[in-house]
Amino acid sequence: MRIVILGAGESGVGAALLAKQHGHDVFVSDGGMIKENYKKELQDSKIDFEEAKHTEEKILNADEVVKSPGIPEKNELIKKIRAKNISVISEIELAFRYKGNSKIIAITGSNGKSTTTALTYHICKHAGVDCAMVGNIGYSFAKQIAEDPKSLYITEISSFQLDDCKTFRPDIAVLTNITEDHLDRYDYKMQNYVDSKFRIIMNQEKEDIFIYCLDDQVTKENINKYTIKSTIYPITMSKELSQGAYLLNGKMTMKWKLEEMQMSIKDFAIKGKHNNYNNMAASLSACAVGIKKEKIREALQTFHSLEHRMEPVATIRNVEFINDSKATNVNSTWFALESMEKPTILILGGIDKGNDYSLLKELVQEKVKAIVCMGVDNEKIHEAFGDIVPLMMDTASAIDAVKAAFHFSEKGDVVLLSPACASFDLFKNYEDRGNQFKMAVKEL
Repeated sequence: MRIVILGAGESGVGAALLAKQHGHDVFVSDGGMIKENYKKELQDSKIDFEEAKHTEEKILNADEVVKSPGIPEKNELIKKIRAKNISVISEIELAFRYKGNSKIIAITGSNGKSTTTALTYHICKHAGVDCAMVGNIGYSFAKQIAEDPKSLYITEISSFQLDDCKTFRPDIAVLTNITEDHLDRYDYKMQNYVDSKFRIIMNQEKEDIFIYCLDDQVTKENINKYTIKSTIYPITMSKELSQGAYLLNGKMTMKWKLEEMQMSIKDFAIKGKHNNYNNMAASLSACAVGIKKEKIREALQTFHSLEHRMEPVATIRNVEFINDSKATNVNSTWFALESMEKPTILILGGIDKGNDYSLLKELVQEKVKAIVCMGVDNEKIHEAFGDIVPLMMDTASAIDAVKAAFHFSEKGDVVLLSPACASFDLFKNYEDRGNQFKMAVKEL
């Protein structure tokens, strides 16, 4: 087959290496410049590529196109590919074809998916399982299969990756929650985004497992719209369950077939209501691949939170700085604020994806003493909070935002970077934003 790969980032190069390994004629095309490390990988594997352009005659003769999740459907080149009825898939779909007998735990959701993925991986690794953490979390699923196959893949999957899946069938699918996000990519229709998330279970059969949150309003309202063949294991904080995981009176109970495990939330390494859901989802996932409850319990006590996700940076003159740069939507910021116990200076802003800030109003009124905006266009933030937060200031860099926040702070306060927006106006990505924030804090 002639396989054309659009985008030469982590997923694109991984797809190219795997496709080449399986004897396909591979061509990689990137509209921008390709990073040196990725270029070297393509050259070393003798894979034909181009950068800073898309040569249509080299692309439109493909049998199949592997599309970077960053390229939207409204892109003109994608429209031409679709018009020629060329199959378009994601790197996740390509990887799935060549996974062999390995098992897959696939995790999606608007919030919590990275933490749940990392925590599930931590549990499996702690139990001695031959596993890898791949997908949206940073390492290409396809590259992992090409270079170092494992018996279990713990995979974080975004809605964009699911959109271009056809046969992908995880043994265990986890849907953490669904809240408004990426609506700019879904014609500003929430239902389109919901449908995208539920694609994670579209090919599952009875022997497969589906873990979802009973307390998530959008999931609950939509779950009966889909044909679910898999065996369901819910998680909740509202009632006891005969199968699944629930949290009542400060204690998590997990019921898996005839197994039962209980654990006090005081023993969880990562705290906060949102992390309790992540702990339950990861525990059930680990149980589903046969990990003993003693190992799960030990791992839940030793896990460290992810970089850029509620990451403590430093305490300067009794003011605590927290990096939650990964909060790229309103709901993530809601969870971050909900866990704050001290007066908070909130750093918000970036590229708005159709955000509804009214969801934050109550928490902002209760916990936030000042807002520092860090973005090119902060008008919506001023409109949403101008009447309830007395101190608001616009800044155009991480250094200025940190200085302004520190200026507004007093002993015992918290400065929280939790932007509720994408980062591409001032930064390369949320990691760059988080790293610049940390550098700025350390220079105070």
